[in-house]
Amino acid sequence: MATLLAISHGTGDRAGQAAVAALVAAVAERLPDADVRLGHVDVQQPDVPAALAALPARPVTLVPLLLSAGYHVRVDLTRAIAQRGDVTIAPALGPDPRLVDVLLTRLADAGHGAGVEAADVVLAVAGSSDERANEDCRTVARLLAGRLGRPVRVGFLAAAEPRLRAAVADARASGRPVIVATYLLAPGYFHDLAVREAAGAVVARPLLDADPPAPALVELVVDRYRSAI
Repeated sequence: MATLLAISHGTGDRAGQAAVAALVAAVAERLPDADVRLGHVDVQQPDVPAALAALPARPVTLVPLLLSAGYHVRVDLTRAIAQRGDVTIAPALGPDPRLVDVLLTRLADAGHGAGVEAADVVLAVAGSSDERANEDCRTVARLLAGRLGRPVRVGFLAAAEPRLRAAVADARASGRPVIVATYLLAPGYFHDLAVREAAGAVVARPLLDADPPAPALVELVVDRYRSAI
């Protein structure tokens, strides 16, 4: 039996933990012939070394449940498997048009009563010390802009500029309402920060939440796994 080890960032937020676990459970249903497990880069257990140690001695495909290939993918995960010749790391989840599909759904949900069609959209992203990851997020903003037919600003929550509060203030200068789309996988610290930094603007839910995971997200994880085996 093949093994898919999904690796999330990890969160202390119980809603975020449940949302990620639901995604992994849905992936396991789609892959009945695979042993699907969950580990974490930070905060939660099992961490990557512990998750790998708990697996039977067979090849493992590690799928990062991360939206861009930043420090965690390029450094943390690479170091964690350095002594393991039987582990392959699949690509990060983003950028990918299917993530934009989910962002659009979240925007539509958030826009009821907020006039999403007439609003300026700001994409809230976590931010990374790896500029390549930040550029991945800008790529998603461009894809979202193409679908909306108007520009989308990017607001970073850490590590890069412009910060979300500044991006929202810049958008408000147009005089139109502002809606913040959140390019964040699940509830937790960064989504809470986005709500605070949005300074009263409507903030959409993250890609995963209490509702069942979007089929597009499930398929994306499955595709990343299959591309690496």
